Amino acid sequence: MVAAAIMVGLGGAAGAVIFRLMIRFVTALAFGGVEGLGELAEEGLAAEAHDPLEIAEQMAWYWKLAVPAAGGLVVGPLIYFFAREARGHGVPEVMKAVALRGGIIRPRIVAIKALASAISIGTGGSVGREGPIVQIGSAGGSTLGQLLQLPTRQIRTLVGCGAAAGISATFNAPIAGALFAAEVIIGDFAVTEFSPIVISSVVATVVSRYFLGNTPAFAVPTYDIVSPFELFPYMLAGVAAGLVAVAFIHTLSAVELFFERLPVPAYLQACLGGLLVGLIAIELPQVFGVGYTTISSALAGTLSAFTMGALVFAKIAATSITIGSGGSGGIFAPSLFLGAMTGGFLGTHIHDLFPEATASSGAYALVTMGAVVAATTHAPISAIIIIFEMTQTIDIIPALMVACVLSSLVCQLLSRDSIYTSKLRRQGVDIFDEQDPNVLKGLFVRDIMDATPEVVPASANFQTILDLVVQSSHAQFFVVDSEGRLLGAIALSEVRRLIYEQESLRHVIVAGDLVDTSRPRVHEDDDLSVVAQLFSSAGESGGYFDELAVVERNDPDQLVGTVREKDVVEAHNREALRRDLAGGLSSSMSAVGKGSTVDLGDGYVLREIVAPPSIVNVSLRDSSLRARTGIQVLLVRGGASEPGSPRSLRVPTPEDVPREGDSMVVAGTRDAVEKLDVLH
Repeated sequence: MVAAAIMVGLGGAAGAVIFRLMIRFVTALAFGGVEGLGELAEEGLAAEAHDPLEIAEQMAWYWKLAVPAAGGLVVGPLIYFFAREARGHGVPEVMKAVALRGGIIRPRIVAIKALASAISIGTGGSVGREGPIVQIGSAGGSTLGQLLQLPTRQIRTLVGCGAAAGISATFNAPIAGALFAAEVIIGDFAVTEFSPIVISSVVATVVSRYFLGNTPAFAVPTYDIVSPFELFPYMLAGVAAGLVAVAFIHTLSAVELFFERLPVPAYLQACLGGLLVGLIAIELPQVFGVGYTTISSALAGTLSAFTMGALVFAKIAATSITIGSGGSGGIFAPSLFLGAMTGGFLGTHIHDLFPEATASSGAYALVTMGAVVAATTHAPISAIIIIFEMTQTIDIIPALMVACVLSSLVCQLLSRDSIYTSKLRRQGVDIFDEQDPNVLKGLFVRDIMDATPEVVPASANFQTILDLVVQSSHAQFFVVDSEGRLLGAIALSEVRRLIYEQESLRHVIVAGDLVDTSRPRVHEDDDLSVVAQLFSSAGESGGYFDELAVVERNDPDQLVGTVREKDVVEAHNREALRRDLAGGLSSSMSAVGKGSTVDLGDGYVLREIVAPPSIVNVSLRDSSLRARTGIQVLLVRGGASEPGSPRSLRVPTPEDVPREGDSMVVAGTRDAVEKLDVLH
């Protein structure tokens, strides 16, 4: 794993360097033409990517529309026909591959993602380069793991190594790269997982510094905390950053959903998105590209408060449109941009109000950069470290820490999902979903209750009760008054106690005397773990009963059914068996690695795969999968219908429609199964 981590680190650094060169080439061509390419040839390798802002400000309005639209016209078909998982900002796709496919990512993603993102960013798409390089590095790590035929756990680790290498090489931030991969991509800080990630991050940083130089991403003036009381304005900035992050997350999700439902071919949507971004850029060309020049201006305190305030709304819209329409690029740089503009806007007014006790607007721009990143990603540790490494500024760290923590708390309070997981949840994928070990917590009274309980009127005599005992399978009889209101229950044991006195009691009204009014009652929406606890507690206290009344939640005297202990036990056994059946195949598959194959003999194999894009939202009959490939779909494991609910397992019919995030157990010839994973 050490050797593999070094190889992934070298590959990640090479990918980052080449990717930056690709962005510079496309940017120079799109915004500078032949002259731009000439300037590019004269620049050194370590120079920063050509920023389109200076040229864009001088461009005619129609060129501001045409350039991003042309980029979208190329990117849309490129992604649609060659690698649809390259659409969007990349990190959610990597997280999904780790969660659902054991880290299996197609090798072609390296080339397609790099090309598509370079074109998107270079032609003015309002996105960053961190998401693409994470996906590029992760795909490289996954490819190496597959070539070495490593088990699933080690492939997942190499995916994290690739992500760390990409972040480290792109931002010259080795610590943040390792933490980001462990905190966001893998979600595991175990030594066996984290050590290779650190090695890849260090190797990638050393190599990238050799080619690109050891300079911070932003040149920041010296800032420090002017007064201890200044922490309060920084706390306010953290809260504001959290609100901006929530607006960004919800806007991006809404725009992605809008384009998913838009009756326009998917491969043309990126062109439409580019046109809309161009419309915004006519007035505010700062939204074009990564936006580092504008961020640097905010850090230096040279932008007006009005401009920075307007750019917050414009950047949220432009980035959401670029990604939602099918462009390719990351959200890290836009988050930095939003943070710098938010902090600069607030800092200007705060400094005007308290000039002697507060720093200038640039300090607030710096702190809020990290705060917005922390909130959007729900990863405050990575955000704090990466801002420190990108700026190499330590004096402002206390303010940065408090702002990042507060922004994360605000965002998590208002938005359960980060900007990465919100997309996955819409696809029915909950990467944090874990089945509760208590199988009864996922079952409810309404699932097993008997809606026809044995009811005895309070005026019933002993003979009536005896007749019920003989005819009924129930051991509890619920007594109701003349209006049908529940009074309590009579246990079979109480009837047995008087059985020898039946002759003298035959016509005596005894129901009211035998009723037990102390029995607990349950509701339809109570889970069965509550019911099981009631049965268990009764047995321990000596007041055993095996049946409970089910009543309306808003009316505890309105009987609607009954639930029996034996039914709870049977439900427990059925659910345990269902989990065993549902998880048995998965467990056996994971023994060889999800995404690997189980040899069935005579050239046939069994494999669990994620439903390929070509058959998502299409019935198995219409996709003609068996006719075209000879592959039989044996089982489909669906995404969770609700957060926290178990993933369903079903035997598909010809009318079954696989959804995004579903996994399928397929059988067929080895060649056919291998090809299925690359269908489009």
